[in-house]
Amino acid sequence: MRTPGDLSALIGEFDRLGVDLPFEPQVHQDAKDSSRYVFDLSQAGIGVPDRDYLLSKTDRRFADIRVKYATYLTRLLTMAGEKDAGTKAKAVLALETRIAEAQWTRVELRDPIKAYNVFAVADLPKLAPHIDWKRYLAAAGVAGKVDSIVIGQPTYFKGLDALVAQVPMSTWRAYVNTHYLHAFAPYLTHDFVDTRFAFVGTTLRGTPENRPRWQRGVRLVEQSIGEGLGRLYVAAYFPPESKVRMDRLVQNLLAAYKVSIDGLDWMSPATKKEAQIKLATFVPKIGYPVRWRDYASLAIDRDDLVGNYRRSMLFEDQRNVDKLGKPIDRDEWGMTPQTINAYYNPEQNEIVFPAAFLQPPFFNAKADDAVNYGAIGAIIGHEISHGFDDQGSQYDEKGNLRDWWTKEDRDRFGEKTKALVAQYDAFSPVPGYHVNGALTLGENIADNSGLAIAYKAYHLSLGGQPAPVIDGLTGDQRFYIGYAQAWQEKIREASVVAQVKSDPHSPGEFRANGALTNQPGFYEAFDVKPGDRMYTAPDKRVIIW
Repeated sequence: MRTPGDLSALIGEFDRLGVDLPFEPQVHQDAKDSSRYVFDLSQAGIGVPDRDYLLSKTDRRFADIRVKYATYLTRLLTMAGEKDAGTKAKAVLALETRIAEAQWTRVELRDPIKAYNVFAVADLPKLAPHIDWKRYLAAAGVAGKVDSIVIGQPTYFKGLDALVAQVPMSTWRAYVNTHYLHAFAPYLTHDFVDTRFAFVGTTLRGTPENRPRWQRGVRLVEQSIGEGLGRLYVAAYFPPESKVRMDRLVQNLLAAYKVSIDGLDWMSPATKKEAQIKLATFVPKIGYPVRWRDYASLAIDRDDLVGNYRRSMLFEDQRNVDKLGKPIDRDEWGMTPQTINAYYNPEQNEIVFPAAFLQPPFFNAKADDAVNYGAIGAIIGHEISHGFDDQGSQYDEKGNLRDWWTKEDRDRFGEKTKALVAQYDAFSPVPGYHVNGALTLGENIADNSGLAIAYKAYHLSLGGQPAPVIDGLTGDQRFYIGYAQAWQEKIREASVVAQVKSDPHSPGEFRANGALTNQPGFYEAFDVKPGDRMYTAPDKRVIIW
């Protein structure tokens, strides 16, 4: 690699292998025309969880991590046979710091309108003239497939272009080498595996010991042929009756939202009408996809671990590139069935619940409805609410970025969310580190809204009959206990710090307690009074739904 053109081509080639370099490609639905796929580029390329790790001048923890990061980079280069590894590592760290300076903050990244910037391919040299776009697009496998690209953060690309022009190619070469080695280290010799884990696992996350080799092997299978593994998981752990019960829960939650929309004090009749249209077009996906992914063309060789990893990454990249110019695949899933998570996709207006998420403590087929509505019901409500939070509400029922709210409604909603930001800003899981209420706003809205709607749905499910008392607990008490149990966790301090800096979700402690303190039913269920630790005065409670 001797020229900026060589660097551009290498970024395109290595992007396809999942190496974290200065810009990250993605093929997905056009945010303003959900009937077609587009090619996106967004900022990337630093080896720590967030830009603050490199830029903070006052945080001692981050200063120590920067020292250890330089040591890690030095070790990678040394093991690869590089001379002057320490000097090159310092240059890489300085380059990454300048990359971080050009990046948008995570709060800025939450704005879908600001991040939607269409550039004709012919105009990309005007944005970043020192990047060889022709060679990049060819190496990325999309040359001739696109005539325009969505650039997520134009100012970042301008800043990056200056770095391509100013920073010696020898430093860029060392940067690419370290990131390539970092990506492939888990599949190399023990010294690479151990060196990477010492930094990523122990320094950044506080984990003292790596997972057993067999677990790492399963994770690689999951990463490479996830839906193939998911098909086996579903057959073993997700009986048809679980899907039937989940279908019923989802429909009850949607019914509760339908009733609640009409009673909102911050939505005008015009916006409520649009909201009902959007709610009626929600697409629930439960358990597993209707069509399994075909891996027949992926070659797996039991004696070629690194080759298997490379081929699996290229397979997935090509699968995505091949979508360009084709109709939207509305049956596709963004998670495997064995993933313990769920999501709302605004561009397809869909809510997705993998089979593995439909297990205790989130969903328990043997538990009564109160517990399940409090746990999985609140999560279903959480995902539905994303269609109406500060980000998802900017997409219409077809998945297009369109402002369907009145300005007055947006202002009233903004007042409620402003109070929610302040409430969560005050939470501190580790001394000196607070939850970022602006970064976590969408998820906090969803936690509070989902819990409130799940409570209403649970009461609707009773059909006017009183809930039974079980083990001395009322239905409402079991409902809220079920919610709290869903967010119990054990987490190390370093991981909490990484989470509050980089994750749009609040730590589990505040996902439980933060949302509960805003629910009127919680106070009634447990007779919470002034002076109790979880008491919040009525005028300070943020009630959205």
